[in-house]
Amino acid sequence: MEHLFISEEVSEALANSRGVVALESTIISHGMPYPQNVQTALKVEAEIRNCGAVPATIAVIKGKIKVGLTEEEIEYLGHEGPAALKCSRRDLAYAVFSGLNGALTVAGTMICAQAAGIRIFATGGIGGVHRGGEKTMDISADLEELGRTQVAVVCAGCKSILDIGLTLEYLETKGVAVIGYQTDVMPAFYTAKSPFKTTFTMNSPEQLAGYLNTKREMKLGGGDVIVNPVPQEYSMEESVINEAISAALSRCEQRGIKGKQITPFLLEEIKNITGGDSLEANIALVLNNARLAAQTAKLLK
Repeated sequence: MEHLFISEEVSEALANSRGVVALESTIISHGMPYPQNVQTALKVEAEIRNCGAVPATIAVIKGKIKVGLTEEEIEYLGHEGPAALKCSRRDLAYAVFSGLNGALTVAGTMICAQAAGIRIFATGGIGGVHRGGEKTMDISADLEELGRTQVAVVCAGCKSILDIGLTLEYLETKGVAVIGYQTDVMPAFYTAKSPFKTTFTMNSPEQLAGYLNTKREMKLGGGDVIVNPVPQEYSMEESVINEAISAALSRCEQRGIKGKQITPFLLEEIKNITGGDSLEANIALVLNNARLAAQTAKLLK
């Protein structure tokens, strides 16, 4: 891909078949407040390195798609915050053309990871079908990208502010497997529980890598969702998080917030309603996903 700039560390790792894990950048600019956003991004990168793999945080910096941000670039993006354009597939070319700073969503990260030759990506939660999406058609481009781009996404499920059942139906229609890591239950981001089941269950990084290698050999294309529940000590009670989500959704509707602004608004409201517990859970699950992605990345052929 033109306009793609891969860091020396990531280039060397790819050339030598070392494990590389892609990381999104909306969690830095839109997902958490400063300085927790920068601190978490650096902790996630350190966790991946501790597992023997190489992190590749991806963003658009002044019109250049950077695969493998420096610490200074992560700090810069953290200070930019929501001023950075939130980039999915439709926004990527515009951000490059206009010389903007762009924080990549799951979809945007998948596109750039595949272009760079990175096969696995760790994030907090994927986007999905918003509640009421059967009427509003408010559906994240992440789901469409998972149907077309062959990058595995390790996450803690879709964000629990979404309609999990409709999200799973959409993924099934697109032929995307939802693989539960040591669980047959679809986690709901802040909590490890939900009424929904995964497509398959796998119990080790070796199994995950073996499956991904087989799928690549078969040239089936498309992505996979690997759901890794939030660590038990940080898993929130379903009733508590559901009440917080309901209150946040009500405030969102009252204020007429729409489009790309919905998710960051809801996450901030939920953080405030839960007294910061949701932010702690968010950080813990991202680190947990990074570990699993790194362990799997090292085994990919």
